[in-house]
Amino acid sequence: MDSTTHTIDNTIRRRNRFMKNSNEENAEIIRRAFFLGFEYEKTIRGCCQCAIAAIQDALEIQNNEVFRAGSGLTAGGGVSCEGSCGGYTGGVMVMSSIFGRRREKWDNDEDNKDCAHNMARALLDKFNQKYGSNICRMIHRRIMGREFDLKDARDRETFEALGAHVDQCTSVVGTAAAWATELILQETYRRKISLNDIRKK
Repeated sequence: MDSTTHTIDNTIRRRNRFMKNSNEENAEIIRRAFFLGFEYEKTIRGCCQCAIAAIQDALEIQNNEVFRAGSGLTAGGGVSCEGSCGGYTGGVMVMSSIFGRRREKWDNDEDNKDCAHNMARALLDKFNQKYGSNICRMIHRRIMGREFDLKDARDRETFEALGAHVDQCTSVVGTAAAWATELILQETYRRKISLNDIRKK
């Protein structure tokens, strides 16, 4: 069993303690988020949007505005590798789009604001534990042994040659999507609501 499969299996086992839906259903949702994230990053690319699409598709919740808003956040934002991993930012965007502070209650929605902060921190903790950081270039160093300037053609060639879109960044995006999906399912349980309730939002 490879380390990615082991991580996802551990995620599924942890999630089983929290879910309102059946263990089998939630395990399949989390597994689907991982594999969709992996496949989208492998074939379509754009880590933030791939993570967003994977989480949304696994949960059967589409929000095209959230998806579109992730366009510029690829590879640390602007393909700079300097900011947060697109898997992280995409996960936070979907979690906050469901449970975050609402514009119509902007000055009086503390519970949802705090919830979004807590969920973002929980996802960050998972990144820090596995990759040592949520910063794109630091994750590249951890998983591929070096940083990259993706604006440089030779660096991009090396990036691809080292498996960025074979099993490296693809695994990061899939793992991030699975983690964020787990956190969303945990929050539905905490609020005593179902997936159908959030699908109606």
